[in-house]
Amino acid sequence: MSPKLRKKITPYLLLLPATVLLLFFLFGLVNGIAQSFGIAPFLGMTEPTLDYFARAFQDERILNAVGYSFYLAIICTLFPVIGAIALSAALTRLQAGNNMKLFAINLPLSVAHIVVVVLVIVMFGSSGMIARVLYALGIIENANSFPSVIGAQSGWGIVLVFMFKEIPYIALCTLAIMMNIGKRYSEAAIVLGASPLRTFFTITLPLCKTAIMRAALVVFAFAFGSYEIPFLLAPSRQSTVALLAFFEFQNNDIANRCYAMTIIAIMIAITLVIAIIYFILMNRERKELRDA
Repeated sequence: MSPKLRKKITPYLLLLPATVLLLFFLFGLVNGIAQSFGIAPFLGMTEPTLDYFARAFQDERILNAVGYSFYLAIICTLFPVIGAIALSAALTRLQAGNNMKLFAINLPLSVAHIVVVVLVIVMFGSSGMIARVLYALGIIENANSFPSVIGAQSGWGIVLVFMFKEIPYIALCTLAIMMNIGKRYSEAAIVLGASPLRTFFTITLPLCKTAIMRAALVVFAFAFGSYEIPFLLAPSRQSTVALLAFFEFQNNDIANRCYAMTIIAIMIAITLVIAIIYFILMNRERKELRDA
């Protein structure tokens, strides 16, 4: 093979694995959406129908699951955003090298979510380390009186997992901006008489607004569609949309798979709206940078 020909085909060969994975994803997506409309040739169903969607919108379990998923997604986004802003501000003022700051943020990101779930259970479970310490200090009557993270209706165990993982992620998206603008604008504002706190809330934070919102939307979409964390920590009597779809998919009646795919289609539609908002924010940011 000539060097010229090798140079031409090398990019396509490098793209081949990603293309194969993309085709598998698209096949599964199209097949799942088709099943949500009642098109399942393996079951002898070839005519599209909206019956499954009509059933889904009348199913109180789905409405409750969507509401609970939104509740978890909101609190699992709000608390990490607040924590990430505080972490970014603290790291910006910290007298350390930028590489060291980025390393400190990237370290929690390398830990898998399932490992964090186990850590939260070990630390905050009804018989976990914190409950035993509080019992030894006489603060609680017995270890079982400590509120468990497993099956808590408030979902505070799920929030702890997301805070551990998503605070560094959002901080990673904002730290570079804060470090750059902190030197250029903050010092000028302080010279003009503004306090450091006022400078942060009136100059630094507004300039990071778009980056924070973009990262928050990513976290919101992930939390809304998360499966493994609610599966281990959510209350058994309250399911998220992803869990409900999984349970319906596991139904002994294979014809119920179409209904499970309908639930997934509803979840895809919600995350698609989030993705559209994300791209709108990206385009707005590019336009602001172009006009600046």
